[in-house]
Amino acid sequence: MADKNVKTFQFVIVGGGIAGVTCVEQLSSQIPSADVALITAGPHIKAVANYKQVSRALEEFDVEERPSSVLEEKFPNLTVIHSPVKSLDTESHSLETTDGQVFGYEKLCICSGGRPKLLTQDNPYVLGIRDTDSAQEFQKRLSKARRIVVVGNGGIALELVYEVEGCEVIWAVKDKAIGNTFFDAGAAQFLIPSLEASKPEVAAPCKRPRYTTEDRAAGSLHTFTADRHSRVHDAGPQESGSALGPDWHEGIVLRGAEQVSRRVSVEYHCEVEKIFTSEELLNSPVKSDCGSWPVCILLTNGKTFGCDFVVSATGVVPNTEPFLHGNTFAVADDGGLRVDDHMRTSESDVYAAGDVCTACWEHSPLWQQMRLWTQARQMGWYAGRCMAAHVLSEKIELDFCFELFSHITKFFNYKVVLLGKFNGQGLGSEHELLVRCTKGQEYVKVVLSNGRMVGAVLIGETDLEETFENLILNQMDLTPYGEDLLNPNIDIEDYFD
Repeated sequence: MADKNVKTFQFVIVGGGIAGVTCVEQLSSQIPSADVALITAGPHIKAVANYKQVSRALEEFDVEERPSSVLEEKFPNLTVIHSPVKSLDTESHSLETTDGQVFGYEKLCICSGGRPKLLTQDNPYVLGIRDTDSAQEFQKRLSKARRIVVVGNGGIALELVYEVEGCEVIWAVKDKAIGNTFFDAGAAQFLIPSLEASKPEVAAPCKRPRYTTEDRAAGSLHTFTADRHSRVHDAGPQESGSALGPDWHEGIVLRGAEQVSRRVSVEYHCEVEKIFTSEELLNSPVKSDCGSWPVCILLTNGKTFGCDFVVSATGVVPNTEPFLHGNTFAVADDGGLRVDDHMRTSESDVYAAGDVCTACWEHSPLWQQMRLWTQARQMGWYAGRCMAAHVLSEKIELDFCFELFSHITKFFNYKVVLLGKFNGQGLGSEHELLVRCTKGQEYVKVVLSNGRMVGAVLIGETDLEETFENLILNQMDLTPYGEDLLNPNIDIEDYFD
C-alpha cells in the first residue's frame, strides 16, 4: 500500500457517527493546526446538538444529521473523504478506500460503529432499521402494512412498538420481560399499560407529587433480595453507515394501512425458528394460519404469524471489517477491538472509540460498557483528548465519565434514568433492591450492596437522579435508613443534598 504520492494526515478518523465526529471536534479544538481527515461512507455526519450536563455524570443531548460541509466550515484544518474504507495496513500506516484512494496517517482512530445482527441477510421481507435510508424504507413499507412482526428487545424495538400506529404489531422477545437491556421485570410491568393505552398527543410532564398518608397505597413500597442479575445486551441495530439518533422516529409518520390506533401483542421467551414466504409455506409441513400474508414467521414457542414484513431489531456486532485483514488487532470476546484506558488498540498508533471497540481496562465497580449514544460521545471525546495528549507529550488520566455508568433516555413517553449497576450487573445474589412504584406515574428502584447504593433505575419525572448519583458516588452507608430511603413522605433530596 506504500506510495510516495499518498496524502498523509497527522490524524485520520474513520466513521461519521457520534464517536468519530466528536473525536474530530475534540482533536481540532485541542490542536487547531493539526491536519485532520474524516473518512465516512455517506454524505452526512451525526452531530451532538443541545448538549446539557444534567449532573456530574449525567448528560442529555440530541443527535442531528448534518451535511459534512458543516464540519469542514467549522474546522478549516479538516478534510472529509466520502468513501468506505476497503483495507488498512497498520505496518505502513495507510488506508485504502473503495474508490482506490490511499491515505497515510500518523495516528488513526477507528470509529466505524456496529452493524445489525439481521435474522437473515437475503430475505426481502426482513428489514433492519439503523440509518436514515432504512428508516425511510421502513416508513414506506409500513404505510401499506396491516401487520408486522418485530423481533428484538433492545432500544430500537422498544421505541418502534410504541410509535407504530395503524398496524397490528406482533412483538417477539427472547426474554421473560420487555426491555431486558435496560430494566428489570418490575419496570417492564410498569411500562406495559402504556402499550395498551392511546398515545398522548403531547408529552405531558409528570412531576413527583407530595404524598399524604392516604396516598401510601398508591405509592407502594417493596423490599426484596435479588436472586439473579440481568444480562446486558446491545442497545440497537447498526451497520456500516452512521446510526440513527435516539429520537429517530420524531418527524416521520409511522402509520400503517389500518384505522386502529395501536395494537401490540407480545410473545415472550421465544426466538425466530424459521421465516417462510407464502410460496415456501405451500411446500412446508408446518401448519399455520398465515393465509395470504406475503411472509410467515415460525417462533420457537410453536406459534406462526403471517405478516407484511419482519423488523429485525436484534442488536449489533462491532463493525471491525475491513480493519482486521492482514493486521494483528487484539479482539475481545464480543468481537470489538480491545482498547486500553487511553483508547489505544494493540496496533501501534491506532485508537478506537464507540461501538466498534471493547473497553478492556480494569473498570470502575460502578461502570460497564453498553453500546449507547452517551458512551459513543464520551469515548470519541476521550479518544480525541488521548490522541492530542500523546502528540503533545502530555499526561492524561482516565476521564470521570468512566467512573459511574449513567444514561438518560425515553421509553413509552417516560423519562428513563439508569445509574451504576442498575440491574445488579455482576453482583450475583449479593444485593438488595428497594422499589417504589406509582402506577402511571413513576417507578423507582435502587440497588444496594452491603448497605451502599450501587445502582438505580428511575422512570418518570422523579427528580431523584442527582441525589442518587451523589449517594452512589459517595458510597455512604445507608443501612440506618432502611426502607425510609424511598419513603414518599420523606423529601430525600433535601435530606442528602
